[in-house]
Amino acid sequence: MGDIMGNIVKVGTLDLPDLDIYARSTEAELLHLYEPDGGIFIAESPKVICRALDAGCRPISLLAEPKQLEGEGREALSRCGQVPVYVAAPEVLSQITGYPLTRGMLCAMHRPPRPLAAALCAHARRIVVLENVMNPTNVGAIIRSAAALGMDAVLLAPGCSDPLYRRAIRVSMGTVFQIPWTYDPAPLSTLRGLGFKTAAMALCDRSVSIDDPALLAEEKLAVFLGAEGDGLSPSTIAACDYTVRIPMSHGVDSLNVAAASAVAFWQLRV
Repeated sequence: MGDIMGNIVKVGTLDLPDLDIYARSTEAELLHLYEPDGGIFIAESPKVICRALDAGCRPISLLAEPKQLEGEGREALSRCGQVPVYVAAPEVLSQITGYPLTRGMLCAMHRPPRPLAAALCAHARRIVVLENVMNPTNVGAIIRSAAALGMDAVLLAPGCSDPLYRRAIRVSMGTVFQIPWTYDPAPLSTLRGLGFKTAAMALCDRSVSIDDPALLAEEKLAVFLGAEGDGLSPSTIAACDYTVRIPMSHGVDSLNVAAASAVAFWQLRV
């Protein structure tokens, strides 16, 4: 297993059972690990790990390249207490992904408890709602845009990819720990009860432009975004107060959902 100095464990192979969570467990297995507790997730890179720690997430262990002990990862290591820190050469870590792990550090962490949707949205003015957005890259990118462009919180309806999947965390640059989010099986009902108007991003005959003055004047607005390709369900579109489009040129009919979200958030921010 290698040399052990304090909580530093030097390894020359990923065969150690304690490294199963990094090298051999699927995202679904990590999600259900330790049930009935909340499972775990993997944060990648010192910056993202520190953002997760800022949000109160509790570390279980770390897996890092040697250079991280005194380099960029030093702050994250110093904040993780006495959890095991497994150290392996870059060529060993590359076995996890099949290519060099350029960020050089992974941290397994307990999933934090998620708030109830009504409590999350109670004092918000701009909410993002995702419906059937199954691609973790899109989920991560949308959450990053929501955090950067003035949205207050994100609700995920059933069918969405988990924001704490490793790829979603990575694409979001750790902003999944900076903007509140939670799951809601019935976001329309929740938001109506809190006095929100709802806007479905979709192409249809009754769509209004994203710069419509009525939209900008809404005190409390929830923006609904659907899956790449299929978009929002017809029932969701019909139930929303507005159907909204982004004007296009050169014969283009739509944007990728992540790109469309950034345009919408910028235009509708307060």
